[in-house]
Amino acid sequence: MQSEKIVDFEDVKLDGFTLDRYKVQRVVDGKVKVFLPEENLLRVRLSRNRIEKQINDGKIIYGVNTGFGKLSDIEIEKDEIAKLQLNLLRADAVGVGDPLPISIVRAMMILRANALAKGFSGIKEETLQLLIDMINKEVHPVVPCKGSVGASGDLAPLSHIALVLVGEGKAEYKGEILPGGEALKRAELKAVSLEAKEGLALINGTQAMSGIGTIAINEAERVGLAADMAACLTMEALQGVISAFESELLAVRPHPEFEFVASRMRKWLEGSRRITHQGEIRIQDAYSIRCIPQVHGASWQAFNYGDERLRVEMNSATDNPIVLESGEIVSGGHFHGQPMALAMDFLKVGAAEWANISERRIERLVNPQLSGLSPFLAPNPGLECGLMVAQYAAAALVSENKVLAHPASVDSIPTSANQEDHVSMGTIASRQAREIIHNTARVIAIEMICASQAIYLEKAENLMATETRNYLEKVRQICPQLESDRAISDQIEELAQFILREDVLRK
Repeated sequence: MQSEKIVDFEDVKLDGFTLDRYKVQRVVDGKVKVFLPEENLLRVRLSRNRIEKQINDGKIIYGVNTGFGKLSDIEIEKDEIAKLQLNLLRADAVGVGDPLPISIVRAMMILRANALAKGFSGIKEETLQLLIDMINKEVHPVVPCKGSVGASGDLAPLSHIALVLVGEGKAEYKGEILPGGEALKRAELKAVSLEAKEGLALINGTQAMSGIGTIAINEAERVGLAADMAACLTMEALQGVISAFESELLAVRPHPEFEFVASRMRKWLEGSRRITHQGEIRIQDAYSIRCIPQVHGASWQAFNYGDERLRVEMNSATDNPIVLESGEIVSGGHFHGQPMALAMDFLKVGAAEWANISERRIERLVNPQLSGLSPFLAPNPGLECGLMVAQYAAAALVSENKVLAHPASVDSIPTSANQEDHVSMGTIASRQAREIIHNTARVIAIEMICASQAIYLEKAENLMATETRNYLEKVRQICPQLESDRAISDQIEELAQFILREDVLRK
């Protein structure tokens, strides 16, 4: 949680070992480029030589000179091996649905290039270099969002990327959707001709689910921090009891994330004359306020698990078969997405809980029986509805999250005539995680707006802590306090996008 961020803007090396989500984000945002270090270029060449030696020695290798999946027992003649690789890409490019956002496509390309750079895939250096050049020159394949079961790699989405490398498929370049070959030409790049193993090397991996997951985990970090800040604003709006956040109290149940949340909130609330202590106004708050360290902290635990799994995955070889340094080529199961599927499902639940408890705090803000404030925070209740239906919107989003949070990883539908008889559905889990994270940002935006309105009605701005007062000003720049009823739909969405984009800790 909140691991140290690299602040320089040097180009990112793809060495297969040191990539992290912050580096990926900087490349995705176009702030830096990527490059292949010399030592990795040597590893790629050696791996390629091992493939070619095995073929020249007449060895039968899965996916190199055999069919794929259930067709692995069919041997392919040497003069048809190149055609086999091209056929694989064409046959597997069956993705459906809306195209993935360019940010995710870029993340997928970066992660796939990093995996190939490890030197266990047998790809030619010119093929890998073209993928790197496409990242740097911003040639973005059009990749439909659905169609992967996340087990024999993300075959369908990665095939849509790989097709562009051979001059087929479709790609976005400078805002225009073009045939793949034309996009390469405009970027002054040349398509490659695939040889043995290369088609499989390009598509046998988990980079769709981990690419989506990388963007989602970065957004989740910002949403989680915003959830902690929203809770602070609500504490000040409702004169919450800070005693439940004391370090000595939390130490008797020593989950570190509890103290991370509480210490951050204590710091942000330092100097506030709106928060109270046990017995001053009330003995204790409702759970949605008193248990913030425990509930938010548990969500940060889910975040931390997903963050660690992604860090390992983005520096892994997820190919099949694997070209070992001994020269042996072994067929295994590194393409299987189960580690990502479980991690993303856990992230889904953690992010959904940030929204779940936030909605309960929204209810405490707008319900006069719970808050003691003007009904629904309306300046003129009765004539005005105030933020009554804003709570409805939050409730709808929370309910939707509960459906999306059902674990995708518990499902499996066999594929390839039962050769691939257990699949992960990890790409579905990643897509759902990101949807939940975006819904949660909207719920937190609503809580911030409600807390802002309550503070306005209480005329409490000058009693707030410095940190929370400064953040309140950011909220009000997007959604000013309500002097009377007005439509705030656009402002909720704008604030949610601000939460997804901007780190609360950024000054």
